[in-house]
Amino acid sequence: MTTLESDFGELEGNAVKLFTLQNDNGVIVKISNYGATITSIMMPQKNGEPEEVVCGFDTFQSYFSDAYQANAPYFGGTVGRYCSLIKDAKFTLNGQNFELEKIVGDNNLHGGKVGFDKKIWNVKSLSNDISKVEMELESKALEEGFPGNVKVRVSFLLTNDNEIRIDYHAITDADTPFTITNHSYFNLSGFKANIENHSVQVLSDKKQLWDETGAATGKNAFIENQVDDLREVKTIGNVHRAMGDGFEHYYLFKNKGFKLEKVAEINEPNSGRSLLVSTTEPGMLFYTGKYTSDELQRESGEKYGKYRGFCCEAHRYPNGPNIPNSPKSILKKGETYDSTTIFKFEW
Repeated sequence: MTTLESDFGELEGNAVKLFTLQNDNGVIVKISNYGATITSIMMPQKNGEPEEVVCGFDTFQSYFSDAYQANAPYFGGTVGRYCSLIKDAKFTLNGQNFELEKIVGDNNLHGGKVGFDKKIWNVKSLSNDISKVEMELESKALEEGFPGNVKVRVSFLLTNDNEIRIDYHAITDADTPFTITNHSYFNLSGFKANIENHSVQVLSDKKQLWDETGAATGKNAFIENQVDDLREVKTIGNVHRAMGDGFEHYYLFKNKGFKLEKVAEINEPNSGRSLLVSTTEPGMLFYTGKYTSDELQRESGEKYGKYRGFCCEAHRYPNGPNIPNSPKSILKKGETYDSTTIFKFEW
C-alpha cells in the first residue's frame, strides 16, 4: 500500500500535482489536485493483465485541448458546487433570488463555468503507508452565483479489498445549494470495446422525470416492468436499442435514507471485471456517455467517444434547489455535508 506524489503541470503559476495510490493487488489509481480528478485506474483482469478502465489523460495539457474543452465531458472530476442541471440557472433561497451561469442552454450544469473540477485543490494530507490522499477547497460567497462561504474536503482511499472510497465533507456560513460527486467514466473491458456488452443492475424502481431541456421537473415515475427497470440484470446494449437512446437516468433509492448501501453492479464478461457501487446518497445518475466526442482519446491511443464509458454519479437530486422537499439539497449554516461513495472492483 503506497501513495506517491509527482508533478503533473502548472496552472496560472500554481503547481499541479498527481498522486498515485497503489494497493497490494496491483490496482493503481491516479488523482490530480486539479479538480480532485481521477485521471487513471489500472486494474487487473481474470488473466492478470492490468489495463486502464477509466477515461482520462496522462498529461495535464490534454485536459485543455480544443476537442476536450468543446465537448466538456468532465472526465474523472469532482463536480460542484451543485452537480447536474439547475433549471433556468436560477433558484430562490430564503426569499432571495440567485442567478447562475447558463452552461447548457438556459440551465446551469455542474456548478458553473469554473466549478470545483476546474480548481486547484489544496492537499491536506497523504500517507506513504496507506493509499490515501485528502484535498480541501474554499468556495467563496457568490462564487459562480452561489451564496455562502463553503469549506469542502474530499478524501480518496484505495483499500486491499479493491475499493476506492470517496468521502466528502463540507460546511458553510450561509444556507446554500450543495452536492458534489465524482464524474469518472468506466469501461471494464479496458477499452477493447464499447460498454454495450456490459451488464448492469441498479437497485431502484423509480426515476426522475426530466423536461425537454434535461432538467428535473420535480415529478418521478415508477419504472416497474419498463425497459429501463434495471433491478434485474440487463445488457446495456439491449436496453439502448429498446430505448432508442443511451442512459442519462437519475435513479432514486426508495426508503434508503442516507445509509451507506450497495445500489448498483456492472459486469464485463470478457475481462471478468465487475464494479459494485455503494453510496449514502438518495439517488444516482447512470450515464452511458451518449454525448462523449469520438475525437477524444488517451495519449496511448485508447479511444473514447459515444458509449465508450459509463458514469455512476451518486448525489442529491438534480435541480434540487427548485424541487420542494428535495432531500438535503440545501446545506444549511451550522450543519455538515457528509457523503460517501465506494467503487469496489472484482475480477
